[in-house]
Amino acid sequence: MTTKTILVIGTYDTKEPELRFIERCIRAQGASVLSMDVSVLGDPEHPTDISKHDVAAAGGMTIDEVIGQGDENKAFRVMSQGAALLVARKYQGGCFDAMLATGGTLGTDLALDCAQSLPLGVPKYIVSTVSFSPLIPPHRFAPDVQMILWAGGLYGLNSICKSSLSQAAGAVVGAARAAEPPDRDRPLIGMTSLGSSCLRYMKTLTPALEERGFEVAVFHSTGMGGMAFEKLAAEGAFVCVMDFCMQEFGNMLAGSMVTSGDDRLTGASRSGTPQMVAPGALDLLDFPGWQGIPEPYKGRPFHEHNRLITSSVFNADERRAWIREMADRLKNARGPVHFFLPVQGVEEWDRVGQEAHDPEGLAALVDEARKVMPGSCPMTEVNAHINDAAFCDAVLALFDEWAATFLV
Repeated sequence: MTTKTILVIGTYDTKEPELRFIERCIRAQGASVLSMDVSVLGDPEHPTDISKHDVAAAGGMTIDEVIGQGDENKAFRVMSQGAALLVARKYQGGCFDAMLATGGTLGTDLALDCAQSLPLGVPKYIVSTVSFSPLIPPHRFAPDVQMILWAGGLYGLNSICKSSLSQAAGAVVGAARAAEPPDRDRPLIGMTSLGSSCLRYMKTLTPALEERGFEVAVFHSTGMGGMAFEKLAAEGAFVCVMDFCMQEFGNMLAGSMVTSGDDRLTGASRSGTPQMVAPGALDLLDFPGWQGIPEPYKGRPFHEHNRLITSSVFNADERRAWIREMADRLKNARGPVHFFLPVQGVEEWDRVGQEAHDPEGLAALVDEARKVMPGSCPMTEVNAHINDAAFCDAVLALFDEWAATFLV
């Protein structure tokens, strides 16, 4: 078995016993360690592979200049920037296979930046005193980051702390050994959707695209899925995107916590990746099912999907605003863009007799798209619901044109 190398990141001046314990656990499993010290004031008893001086230099300062700022938060901002740059550089250089970082709030803040600097699919673990805390906004998480609570880890190495750290060491080594790199034998299409009770086009489009020799990755548009989709789209990982679910986009504009960040609908545009776009589920606003319906939406129709997610509906003015924002973002695309407008509905629950049925709201969405989209990109009106076969037929017809001309 090929030996895997784990990058261990932490403040070795104050947490050296804990970090050396992690290193021993990793080595006991037959893996190697690349250590990075991100401390500021003190020095570890034994040197690390990447010193705090290296990290500060990557952040554009000497360690004395970092200290000279006289503010712990400002100092760690510099160290975070330097650490993230070094992590990306060292990974690109083949120096390690997976990352394990530790920290309280300061260390976690830095670790989140380091995790974001790595490609999707690289194992990345953070042992944190605020693991998955609501203190951390969703957009700070790398889409595939794993977090483990640093129980009993505030001060000193103890049996409770060792349990957390040893689990993390075992998890990251196991992940490094088991992880399969993406298969690039077939060109990859990125698609966004929701579960088939709401949006069903993926069930028709996926096998049809696979028959044409393409691989399809469908991303669940409930926050983290959209983050992964946007990250890969911005990296140019897809030959084409079929971004047909805009629920995260509307959520973001309305301030819902069920969001993939404010860069939604920008990744493919930045990389020049050809993109097909539709306003699937743009009528729905998600909020956590456990918190109750927020006051501004109590009088609106809603769909209680499960105990985690409840969806209300946007009104006509909100839908018009969301369409205008979509048009503004798409007009900046560096590659081909095409907008599909299913005029009979944009998700299953807006059909006649369903909870989200709102003819006035749908009419406003359609009317606004007709007004603003042609100025941003070509548009095809489909006289059908987004879950009807006619929508998939229109998409595949254009895809075949694109495949014959410029898709590779």
